[in-house]
Amino acid sequence: MPNPFVHVELATTHVPQAKAFYAKLFDWKLTDLPMPSAAGKYTAVQVGDGPGGGMMKQLIPGAGSAWMPYVFVPDIDVSIKKAKRLRAKIKKDVTEVPGMGWLAIVEDPTGALIGLWEPMDD
Repeated sequence: MPNPFVHVELATTHVPQAKAFYAKLFDWKLTDLPMPSAAGKYTAVQVGDGPGGGMMKQLIPGAGSAWMPYVFVPDIDVSIKKAKRLRAKIKKDVTEVPGMGWLAIVEDPTGALIGLWEPMDD
């Protein structure tokens, strides 16, 4: 599969409640990590087999809690240009995650959101 799902992230309005729920519902390992901003902590989610994920405070004012899937792309700039040509709206332009890679979030022509992820080369 050329563009697999690689990460899923929960932006939640209540991190402690979400952590308690998912820790009891699934056999996930949750690890809090500091974030380099006022956003608080980022909770890494290790699921065993399959893509991992994370949880964090919802940063969009007035938005509810929602899961965001991320898809691997080999060149995020090329993918953003292609998405624009296909009439996607860029909700979050290319942003570096220091030491890890780059992300962007696009809204497809039907209104669905999807994240793009280009990891740094090792």
